[in-house]
Amino acid sequence: MRDLQSTKAMWLKAWLFLLIGLLSAALLLIENWSWRQALLLMVCVWGFCRFYFFAFYVIQRWVDDRYRFSGLFDFFRYVISRKPRGQSGDDREV
Repeated sequence: MRDLQSTKAMWLKAWLFLLIGLLSAALLLIENWSWRQALLLMVCVWGFCRFYFFAFYVIQRWVDDRYRFSGLFDFFRYVISRKPRGQSGDDREV
């Protein structure tokens, strides 16, 4: 699959994701409204957003600047295949 390079298409994709999120949250809350459910839904969304930020920004910026992820599956593959520090040839002290 090619990388998305059209700025207009990226903006459209972003707005569609926002619309999907808002509509699904609204449907969940309409079906079973309570302040507790609304708060739990907000905390759930916030937690997943923070994880997504960690998976792409924090890992690439501070943990391993050589690796670039193209999606969450790549991130999970990276986490599973990553060797503990000191076991690869790159981390040896001279």
